[in-house]
Amino acid sequence: MGAAMIQLTVAQLAQAVGGRAVGVDPQQLVTSGVVTDSRLAEPGSVFVAVRGERTDGHDHAAAALAAGAVVVVAERPVEGPHVLVTDSVVALGELAREVLRRLRAEGSLEVVGLTGSVGKTTTKDVLAQVLAHAGPTVAPRESFNNEIGLPLTVLSATRETRYLVLEMGASGPGHIDYLTRIAPLDVAVVLVVGHAHMGGFGTIDAVAHAKAEIVAGLRDGGTAVLNADDPRVRAMAAAAPGRVILFGRGEDADVRATDVTLDEQARPSFVLHTDSSGARSRHEVSLALHGEHQVSNALAVAGAALALGLDAGAVARGLSRADRVSAHRMAVTHRPDGVVVLDDAYNANPDSMAAALRAAVAMPAQRRVAVLGRMLELGEESERAHEDVGRLAAALGIDVLVAPGITGEQVRRGAGTGVEVHTPADVGAAAELLDGLLRAGDLVLLKGSNGSGVWRLAERLVGEPGGGAQW
Repeated sequence: MGAAMIQLTVAQLAQAVGGRAVGVDPQQLVTSGVVTDSRLAEPGSVFVAVRGERTDGHDHAAAALAAGAVVVVAERPVEGPHVLVTDSVVALGELAREVLRRLRAEGSLEVVGLTGSVGKTTTKDVLAQVLAHAGPTVAPRESFNNEIGLPLTVLSATRETRYLVLEMGASGPGHIDYLTRIAPLDVAVVLVVGHAHMGGFGTIDAVAHAKAEIVAGLRDGGTAVLNADDPRVRAMAAAAPGRVILFGRGEDADVRATDVTLDEQARPSFVLHTDSSGARSRHEVSLALHGEHQVSNALAVAGAALALGLDAGAVARGLSRADRVSAHRMAVTHRPDGVVVLDDAYNANPDSMAAALRAAVAMPAQRRVAVLGRMLELGEESERAHEDVGRLAAALGIDVLVAPGITGEQVRRGAGTGVEVHTPADVGAAAELLDGLLRAGDLVLLKGSNGSGVWRLAERLVGEPGGGAQW
């Protein structure tokens, strides 16, 4: 953890989480961070014992205390000093809410939240890099965007933090509303409403309704930064409590891009136009990220940064300097054997699949191979969505499709007979297939939901530790 959060006594902590201190001096100070992994506990920290699918944090309370944690937040009595609560996850959120309230009262902290069906983590990473040039910035690791990850990110902020960037995910109604009650926002960014997590929502309009919760989570005087190119996102302006900044490719957007070009690695360059407080400006931007869809993400970053008062020129320079941070997101590796690996395997839905396929065909290659894993959480739309992906891959000119697992035949049906298609039983079989298939001059795209395991194939192909793990 390193940096200490705002100091609290155990009594203040217990009050914040609605818990009862047991076996601990109420005036004991918490001088370090808050963790849910006992391996990250350190002197002065708080360990929140969370019951997970694979492990129960209560079983690791002793290890956290031995590492120096001053108190455990727990749902049942544990050996050693603890604060007893009804629900540890709720308690974590309440603690984050209280710490954020204190940080705001004592300093100039501003909080940005962003959501969208596609691009949240990359946009978060770029926004954090742009804001870091203007002041100390805290952002989530990877995609810490749920009821545990978001409070942990909030609790990693300190008195010195100027900007707090939060990623907000939703797999059902009310999820983002819960997160914005923990962290009310100064700026809310909505990227796109797509077909992610359809199993939890049912319809795309229900997805839009859930994403709109982030706009309702703005503080008085807060700014909504909305994608003008997505009608469902644009419509959220009506619910905004204050200023709205529209970003997009159209003439009426406050922050827009013109003259978009891609280099041979599918890295976009464009002219950034801003209209802030009546002052128009234009600046050239060249992104280090791959895929034309990154232009929209960059415009979202620009809108958020302008909402926070950054200068348009500084934003353009920051965008051009920003790079990919989180793993398995449009990562390009040139192997010594002449194979280029395009790893976008962190997660997948129909919209991000389409963006990745378009990025792959925009890059030079003698042959383009797409390894497309299963897209999860699509509910009744799943079969049609996988057929559509196969159809799109064929239409774009993908040469070879590898579709492992139970959705492979659906992808094959969509692709038709004009494409070479392989449907190995699982990712292990796909690994063996790729060993014999790939050759110099190939570009291989890897894309699939996290649970499909395609990310492990990606790590194997680029020789990362653990890439040869058991399938």
